[in-house]
Amino acid sequence: MTPFKKTTTLSGNKNQPTTMGNTAEKKGILKKIVLLILGFGPGIFAIGYTIGTGSVTAMIVAGSKFGMQLLWVLLLSCLFSGLLMFVYGNYALITGETALYGFKKYFKYGKVLAIMIMVGITFGQWNSLMGILGISSNIIYEILVLNFEGLSTYKYETVLGVAVAIIAIFYGLLLVGKYTFFEKILVIFVSIMGGSFLFSLFFVQPLSIDVVKGLIPSIPQVPGGKMLVAAFVGTTMASATFLSRPLFIKGKGWTIENKDQQKKDAITAASLIFIISGTIMAVASGALFYEGKVVTQVLDMANTLQPIAGKLAVGIFFFGALSAGLSSIFPCLLIAPLLLADYQSGKLDTNSKQFKIITAIACAVALIGPILGANPIEIQILSQVFNVFVLPAVVGGIIMMVNNQKIMKGYQTGLIVNIGLWAAFIFAIVISYNGILGILEL
Repeated sequence: MTPFKKTTTLSGNKNQPTTMGNTAEKKGILKKIVLLILGFGPGIFAIGYTIGTGSVTAMIVAGSKFGMQLLWVLLLSCLFSGLLMFVYGNYALITGETALYGFKKYFKYGKVLAIMIMVGITFGQWNSLMGILGISSNIIYEILVLNFEGLSTYKYETVLGVAVAIIAIFYGLLLVGKYTFFEKILVIFVSIMGGSFLFSLFFVQPLSIDVVKGLIPSIPQVPGGKMLVAAFVGTTMASATFLSRPLFIKGKGWTIENKDQQKKDAITAASLIFIISGTIMAVASGALFYEGKVVTQVLDMANTLQPIAGKLAVGIFFFGALSAGLSSIFPCLLIAPLLLADYQSGKLDTNSKQFKIITAIACAVALIGPILGANPIEIQILSQVFNVFVLPAVVGGIIMMVNNQKIMKGYQTGLIVNIGLWAAFIFAIVISYNGILGILEL
């Protein structure tokens, strides 16, 4: 049974021509890769939301504490994440509506539900933004100290100054950018990030048997184990990724003719999230876990890599972590105006007064962590836990909408997709409960 089947055949639903075509086939391998990367669709935003310093931090902390034991959580999260991106994308292509607007329109208490989801996701993403900016600023500070040792006595001032400069630059880019501009910036950061972490994996790898054991479900029976599992899901199965997808699809200009392309984009995004996140965990496991070392500060990971791989590898790892942070700032700043546009079933207008005010507030919130001088890693882990609490509502809501043929204009959701959605819903409930237990333990 096909995932979304209509009783009457949809005419003209053909695969879209790829951006490479016959001309690209004649070009060199490097140019083909560049064209392939630039051909990314809305899935690049999913990677930007998912693999930021939150994901990097969660993967490094997990790898250093538990080796590859939580690989099964990452795999399940990525499988469900890919499925939900696909389903939310198809909902947008078929109905022409955004998700929160659909909740508000079709559910009895949908308006309240949509507002609660909007507030919950914004709270989680803005908290995450504090950690992202803090970690990115600390990474740049450490790089500066390597060249200007005198700055070591002015760590707080330097980190805060760098944070202000970063957020000011990104706010300026937000005011002049459009969807395609944001997409290209993210493609650059994500490509650098993925390449950097894969390069680091050449120097340190976990044992093969540990990778296999990591696919067997188990939760570390230690203080903080439950919270880390919740943080894993909060960063890899993020509600913001699914809810924002309809608006990004509209921004891309995709229609029902792009159904196959939308499916491939969701699969590609989920696969890359698993590969990059798994690589980070593996590097941390190989470099730290077997040595009995645990990450508590930004520099811990790089300091461990240096004796093994030298300063070049440390620099590349730093560059990858920085790219992860910068690739997440755009999506996190965009989330509140995106969700509000979703709720209003409108188009994201980056020139509107509403957009400028909301993103300015987000920038101010992002600076709270650096101003207080808080440990960005602790902020980041805690913020990812909060992301799981709205997840059951986000999954349950789309299940009800895509199984209503009146809403879906005669399209029927397939059995396999429904099984996957219900499994994701149960998984979300279990992880949310686990997150509550983790916070109570803390």
